[in-house]
Amino acid sequence: MMEENEDREELSEVEDERHVKPREKAKKTLLKKGRCDKSFAYKDSLVLHMKIHTGVKPFACDQCGKSFRDSSKLKRHVRTHSGVKSFACDRCEKRYMDAGDLKRHTRTHTGERPYTCGQCAKSFTDSVYLKRHMRVHTGEKPFVCGQCQKTFSLKQRLKVHMRVHTKETPFTCDQCGKSFSIKASLKYHMKVHTGEKSFKCDQCEKTFVSKKNLKLHARIHTGEKPFTCDQCGKTFVYIQNLKKHLTVHSKEKPHACSECGKSFSLPQTLRIHQKTHTSVRDHMCFECGKTFITVNCLKQHQRVHTGEKPYKCSYCDKTFSQLSKMRAHEKIHSKEKPLACV
Repeated sequence: MMEENEDREELSEVEDERHVKPREKAKKTLLKKGRCDKSFAYKDSLVLHMKIHTGVKPFACDQCGKSFRDSSKLKRHVRTHSGVKSFACDRCEKRYMDAGDLKRHTRTHTGERPYTCGQCAKSFTDSVYLKRHMRVHTGEKPFVCGQCQKTFSLKQRLKVHMRVHTKETPFTCDQCGKSFSIKASLKYHMKVHTGEKSFKCDQCEKTFVSKKNLKLHARIHTGEKPFTCDQCGKTFVYIQNLKKHLTVHSKEKPHACSECGKSFSLPQTLRIHQKTHTSVRDHMCFECGKTFITVNCLKQHQRVHTGEKPYKCSYCDKTFSQLSKMRAHEKIHSKEKPLACV
């Protein structure tokens, strides 16, 4: 409910075209202001709208200091301090501080969507959501970041964006103390602790914590490689793999081993190499007891036991347990012979 109120407050601040007293009515074309070319039927509405550009918020709450451009918004806000919820829903016993909020809530039971978009016919339970949706068609982004001038269609998105500048991370994991700038990131992170993997691949039944990760994984089966190297034309499933590949062309190897001086283009390759000096093999296979330097090497080995072959040849239906074996096989089809006798 708090989010709904914030949405309603936000939209009212941006385009308050409520019922105003019919004084000083004039032609819309005469009541324009050069900053955004928006027009109004009443001078009162124009004056109120201009506060968006000037930033004037003359109505302040005497309990928390929050200020508003409109007295009606202040009155609505003050009710949040009293906590009195006089309006009860007779279907689910949920209570509200405002009659309008109750009316809007009732539509969740009735299924009524009286506000319809004239451009795409999508309907909404509240005028707030319709007005917000209309920005999809108009491209309007009235909320501007004061630090980098980036614009947003929603006040909440600007609020979240500001954390990039303030470094604020208000959402903290109660299990490990890690904090995040947005709630969705915390929710995603919590799956690390719970082990929840609710997205399953319908081809190999592998599970993932997010729909995005499942979508990326699916490329292994479809053969989709959307990332192309602009220097040699080689294509990749993941952008990270393209980035790694680009170091081949640059010839730069800035990551040097402190033990033997051998240098590498990627820090992760150096870390793997360094384990050859320490002989640390702390990743053990529970099936056969064999140990490995990296978790990736262990995962690759485990396919011997599971029979999993996630890499499919893009030319034929042959599958492989290792990506390197699939690539070697594909050269049979492409007739590629990169190793010449000298």
